[in-house]
Amino acid sequence: MMAMRRFTGAAIRACSSSSSSGYFARHLHASSGESKKIVGVFYKANEYASKNPNFLGCVENSLGIRNWLESQGHQYIVTDDKEGPDCELEKHIPDLHVLISTPFHPAYVTAERIKKAKNLQLLLTAGIGSDHIDLQAAAAAGLTVAEVTGSNVVSVAEDELMRILILMRNFVPGYNQVVNGEWNVAGIAYRAYDLEGKTIGTVGAGRIGKLLLQRLKPFGCNLLYHDRLQMEPELEKEIGANYVENLNEMLPKCDVVVLNMPLTEKTRGMFNKEMIGKMKKGVLIVNNARGAIMDRQAVVEAMESGQIGGYSGDVWDPQPAPKDHPWRYMPNQAMTPHISGTTMDAQIRYAAGTKDMLEKYFKGEDFLAQNYIVKDGVIAPQYM
Repeated sequence: MMAMRRFTGAAIRACSSSSSSGYFARHLHASSGESKKIVGVFYKANEYASKNPNFLGCVENSLGIRNWLESQGHQYIVTDDKEGPDCELEKHIPDLHVLISTPFHPAYVTAERIKKAKNLQLLLTAGIGSDHIDLQAAAAAGLTVAEVTGSNVVSVAEDELMRILILMRNFVPGYNQVVNGEWNVAGIAYRAYDLEGKTIGTVGAGRIGKLLLQRLKPFGCNLLYHDRLQMEPELEKEIGANYVENLNEMLPKCDVVVLNMPLTEKTRGMFNKEMIGKMKKGVLIVNNARGAIMDRQAVVEAMESGQIGGYSGDVWDPQPAPKDHPWRYMPNQAMTPHISGTTMDAQIRYAAGTKDMLEKYFKGEDFLAQNYIVKDGVIAPQYM
């Protein structure tokens, strides 16, 4: 952490020597009252955009902030076209001030794009997660990176609980039998189990991990968690979960492993063939964190061999997942598009949180401390 502080501090000092770029120029400019160019990158909802007034996180409804932004004289460009040198986003990179994106249709902000974005000051995630941004490049350039922390934690935790039950009860094949006009109870029952009495381990016990453990308590499971920080004893007792400091000790004990950690250079590809091999044969895995935490081919091979008995999640690498992505065709999978954190309730929360941060940005005020991913050239510890 200290090494990163020294690195970013050096970058800040180097950049501050120029009046046209760098941390101090960008930071001071952010508090001025002039018109800003804001670009939002969201998915298209097409015919679904008008079916629910709370469907805010799409291109068509643009977080519900267009009229508010334009009434204050700001320019608001929204697109879903974000890939390649000729995409719509690329056209606006040189002169935008703020870029808003979501984890569900992320705009990948590379060091190259940051270098081109001479006016860029603020990168906002409407939702949670900023691994689509090169955080070291953002810190060195003096950019502020923030998310709406907590906006969809309930949504994701509930979704994880659902996926555990779907895998444990072998639900998807049963559903497919009904759709296909079949009736074969044995074909489902032979790998369906009760959740009660099973050992569930979460790798990461932040906001989402804690909520999941709380929701699992009534099922009578043996609850384990691994995290860089141990919970307070009172909370640990209330939830009924036990801390395991060594991940290698926890994994072989688990019937179900749930991933709840951010994607960093340390966690990228962390669950490779060796790590998966440390788990129980037939383990169930739920991953709503980030697809790249798993080694793609290692998951495929473990599913085919039966080392992994079932895999469910809504995160892929890359996103959107191409049609030939091998996870689409694995046996015993219950995959979906990235939907867990974008319920209508979550969209209301992250749209409101984005508007609140924009208001503070226009006024030159600080955000809630928990929302910062990069501030003053320093990356938040959980992303280190």
